[in-house]
Parts: sequence; C-alpha cells; structure tokens
Amino acid sequence: MQSVTPPPARNPIDLITAKLHVASNDFFLQLPNIVGGIVFVIIAWFAGKLIANGVRRAFHHKGLVDLGGVLASLTFGLIVAAAVLIACVIVFPSVKPATIISSLGIGSVAIGFAFKDILQNLLAGILLLINRPYRRGDQIVVKDFEGTVEHIQSRATLIKTYDGRRVIIPNSDVYTSPVMVNTAFPVRRDQFDIGIGYGDKPDRAMTVFAEAIAKVDGVEADPAPEVLPWGLDASSVTLRARWWSDSKRTNLVHLRARVILAIWQAAADNGIDLPFPTQQILFHDQTEETDGDRTRQREGWPAGANPPRARPVGRADTADRTADEHG
Repeated sequence: MQSVTPPPARNPIDLITAKLHVASNDFFLQLPNIVGGIVFVIIAWFAGKLIANGVRRAFHHKGLVDLGGVLASLTFGLIVAAAVLIACVIVFPSVKPATIISSLGIGSVAIGFAFKDILQNLLAGILLLINRPYRRGDQIVVKDFEGTVEHIQSRATLIKTYDGRRVIIPNSDVYTSPVMVNTAFPVRRDQFDIGIGYGDKPDRAMTVFAEAIAKVDGVEADPAPEVLPWGLDASSVTLRARWWSDSKRTNLVHLRARVILAIWQAAADNGIDLPFPTQQILFHDQTEETDGDRTRQREGWPAGANPPRARPVGRADTADRTADEHG
C-alpha cells in the first residue's frame, strides 16, 4: 500500500486574502452590470412617474379622480416591479427571465394567501371606481355609518360623519354590503307625524297643515307636500306630513325644523288641538244593573241589542242601596 502524501500546509491568512481577491475581482467584473441595473431602475422609476401622472390626468379630465389615482398607482408599481426584474437579469446574466417568472409563479400562491384581504379590497375598490355607485361628495349609509364620502382609495373608502369624525371602511365590506346613497338624486322625501285631538276634524287639519308646509321656504312645489291620516292612537289621531326637499343632509335637517314650527303655528292659529298623551282610569266596571241603559256602548263591550248579562248584586250592595234610599 502506497503512503499518501499530505498536501502542504498553507497559511490561513493567505487563503483569506486569496478569497477576498477573487471576490473583489468578481465584484469589479460585475460593477458595470450593477451600475447599469441601478441606472435602469432609476430611469424606469422616473418613466413610471411620468406615465402614472399621465394616467391620473387622463382620468381627472373625465371626472374619475379616484379611479385615476388607483390606476396610476398600479401602473407605477408594475413598471417599477418589471424594472427590478430586468435589472436582476442585467446584474446576474446567468439568471434567465423564465427562472424568475417561474419562481414568482410558485411564490404567488403564498403571497396570495398572505395578502388575501389586501388583494380583495384592491379588487373591490377598482370595481367600485369603475361602476361608480357613489362618488366623492355623496352622502351614504353603510352598515351603522353615515356621512360624506371623502375619498375612495385602493384599500378603503373614507367617510366623514356629520359630527366631524372620519370612518375608514374596507372596500370589500362596502362592495358586499347594502349601501344607501342619500344624494343619488337632487331631491328626496322627508316626513313627520302629527297627533291631533279626537275632537278635531282630520280633513280640516290635513288641509291646514298641507297649506302651511307648502309656504315654507325650501319645500319643493312638485311633488307637492301632502298630509295623510296615518293612525288612530290611544289619545290622538295621527297625521303623517310628507314633503320633498334638497337631498343634502344639512338642508334636510334645517328644513324639517322650519316645517315643524310652521305646523305648530298653523295648529295654534286654527285652534287645532295637539294633545298630550292621556290615560282614562275607571273606578268601577260598569257592569251592574244600576248603570243605566246597557244597550249603549260601554267600556268593555260595543253597542247592541244583546249586551252582556249584568253581574248579580250581592247582599252587601243591596243593604247599602237600601240605606241610601232611606237616608
């Protein structure tokens, strides 16, 4: 068996120095590619900005401000992402574009699960901006939130409530939930219930109130305001007043205040009772024979020829009645 001659021992410092020399040589060999890749990304970044601004301006002229902003951001992001991929090929020529694309295809599944909500909100935002069920400045109601639409972003819709607070609602929730757009049309209907006394005539009260509402500044003449009988409540006859006004919340609230004052003034001027809630208490059941004509309408039964049979009068009641008769 032949003996194996061990390799000569080398100084570790020499090995490290050799490795550093190889790395530095490789770096300087790749330096033109690195500079070229960086320059290409910078140029693509500025080009993406210009293209994104062009997209934004094009949609701005069409009145699609929010849609233009979202599409401009997506355009800029795609340009920069493509520039980075091309720069990687420039810096590392051995890497083929097909390899990068295939790697991204495998990783896109994990990215899709990780950013599912973000992608869902993005898609919902684009659909909302394309379909435009509401616009910036519209007053809407989404779930328990009501206010004015400030901005429709790629992720969420921003609403300013009437008391000056901001609500951020994810676009996916807006897209899948019922949305009430209060300002979809120039005018909308408002209403108010009025209770009048049973001693008043509803026809006369309806005419008086309708004329009073029609004179209020801001009430639309067409369709004309109307007052309808709406219920027979415990202590009042309910009339429902309905009128049309500007759909903006501020105008609606102030106009309702003026209409209520006009109704109150009309009731006071024409002697129409606006009763308080009342309750009647009976201290006897009105079922005794001594209560008079039992064929007339009473509390407990309607009028008719066959009234309920009287409750028998007890001995104590007979004695009390006899005592009252003899003083």
